[in-house]
Amino acid sequence: MHPEKNVTKEWIGTIIAQYLADPKVNRLSDEDPEPAFGEPLVGYCPGDDPIFEEIKAHIGSFYWKPAEIFEKTFLNLSFSPQDLTVVAWILPQTRETKAEHRHSVEYPGKRWSLVRRNGEVINEGLRRYLVTRLAGEGIFAVAPALSPFWERRDSQGFGYASTWSERHAAFACGLGTFGLSDGLITPAGKAVRIGSVVAMIDIEADPRPYADHHAYCLYFNGKKCGKCMDRCPAGAITDAGHDKVKCKAYIRDVTSPYVEKHQLGVKVNSCGLCQVKVPCESGIPVREEE
Repeated sequence: MHPEKNVTKEWIGTIIAQYLADPKVNRLSDEDPEPAFGEPLVGYCPGDDPIFEEIKAHIGSFYWKPAEIFEKTFLNLSFSPQDLTVVAWILPQTRETKAEHRHSVEYPGKRWSLVRRNGEVINEGLRRYLVTRLAGEGIFAVAPALSPFWERRDSQGFGYASTWSERHAAFACGLGTFGLSDGLITPAGKAVRIGSVVAMIDIEADPRPYADHHAYCLYFNGKKCGKCMDRCPAGAITDAGHDKVKCKAYIRDVTSPYVEKHQLGVKVNSCGLCQVKVPCESGIPVREEE
């Protein structure tokens, strides 16, 4: 393969937007044509950005830098880390889904559960579609979250983790910073889903308009928000941060069985109550106040 110079940010943005513009793709379910996601945001980061070394040191030695997953995927390919670009995107929940979810207290709204189930199928399809379209232009690319090498792991400092994090990829691409609940606060807010692809292509990086990984969270900027703590029925968000064990237990024992019995007929790891009815639901509250 020989990378084509014609693949630009505009080309990639158009590919992603066109995929989501198809009503047969971007819908809550086969029976419900209501869109699952709003207009996407896309960001770019060089594969040799030092931020990935920082993330790896932060999470654990098992975490992949872009070049490491590329090496695993393309064994005989000659490349350097600087030849790679990380493409990340944000898929915002719709106004209708967020409005319904705001009324929820103990259990997720039905739309939210549908997006948790079918929306991630859409997101997986988008990852595969972008990789395929890039390959059609002569560009090697991989979606790390879909790699057969991807694994869940335990981080010594942070508990549940994995070999690649979509949130951290988006953070590296300038798309958002982390809140008290561990959710990524983006220009479209925190009620989002995230995807990424690593490609062997030279595209100008987007700036990261922040120096601190908590820059957009009111709680960490001396404005005493903490509304996500009030929204969490499991008590998994406190001044100490996000307790992943409590969060997972509540989803496993309470919300997932609820979704099966009262909403979709199957268990779905749906909750996300901390992502709505909070100042960062649909935007960056620090910027808005400034």
